[in-house]
Amino acid sequence: MYTLSLIGCGRISYKHIEAAIKNADRLSLLAVCDPIIERAEQRAKEYEAQVSGTCIRVYSDYREMLAKEKPDICAIATESGYHPPIAIDCLEAGAHVICEKPMALSTQDADAMIAASHRTGKKLAVCFQNRFNAPIQRARKALEQGRFGKLYHGMVQIRWNRNDAYYAEAPWRGTWELDGGTLMNQCTHGIDLLQWMLGEDAVRVQAVTRRFARPIEAEDFGSAIVEFKNGAVGIIEGSALVYPKNLNETLSLFGEKGTAVIGGLAVNKIETWRFADAEQVGDTESAVLNPDEKDPPTVYGFGHSALYADFIDAIEQNRDPLISGEKGKKALEIILAIYKSQKTGLPVDLPVNFSAIEMKGSFDA
Repeated sequence: MYTLSLIGCGRISYKHIEAAIKNADRLSLLAVCDPIIERAEQRAKEYEAQVSGTCIRVYSDYREMLAKEKPDICAIATESGYHPPIAIDCLEAGAHVICEKPMALSTQDADAMIAASHRTGKKLAVCFQNRFNAPIQRARKALEQGRFGKLYHGMVQIRWNRNDAYYAEAPWRGTWELDGGTLMNQCTHGIDLLQWMLGEDAVRVQAVTRRFARPIEAEDFGSAIVEFKNGAVGIIEGSALVYPKNLNETLSLFGEKGTAVIGGLAVNKIETWRFADAEQVGDTESAVLNPDEKDPPTVYGFGHSALYADFIDAIEQNRDPLISGEKGKKALEIILAIYKSQKTGLPVDLPVNFSAIEMKGSFDA
């Protein structure tokens, strides 16, 4: 049985509580931590109500928590800009780390986290939980089996709404120092899926981003063309401006022998499934599509629990988790290249060394 501590008890943290509950046969929540102690107390109560015989300890200082509790695993769900120093402290304290996305806001900080993981021998995973969605897993399996043939291009569309109240609720949101914009926060999941499917080796990015309407420092809309080493081309469209509410997140993949479109609220529904060998394999489009399938209650979906299970397996099997630090950095690097392309007005070659803070003032009149 592994022990877990949760650092950061804001908006996304309930998914980590849910994941801990669903993995309670292998994982025991020990402590929760947040500078706003009432938020930590609320998360502790949620866990205690679901897992009998537990008493979760509550902290406002994660360093005190690390020293006293010595957890096996730490989950980090704080403001994005705080991820790197907290993750490195946890790793050096002897804990494996599950870090919410984005892992960092600069390539330098991401590299420091990865280096700390290697130095300490502790696992580091990034929360791209949508990789575990059943339709995404089906598409990935088809890709690994060669059913697409040569992949030509793909597209990810994130058409959501984050209104002024969302940003007013937590002033760090939309800042270059602690968050970045729509691409870094909302669209990073889709960008991760796109690069994962198209070869993982992005080599060139051209982008246009805008701050159209939201009261933030960073972008509320972004678009980009991403070229990959294998010749495939990825297209990104991401918005926090869709009226009046979240519309869809869709991943489309186009190859010489296969086409797949996975949509729904958060890449959770197969909308198109056409392969040259579908009759032979037994997964024709009519057999695969499920018109009655419902969207998850939130855009977060259900993947955190599976991500936690994979992470525990990785510890026990001494292998990398599905989204290791190195893998988690790939989406971050594409987003930072998009930012640099917006700043310079030029295409950007990867690898790139850049930080979101370098964008400060980009949209100021």
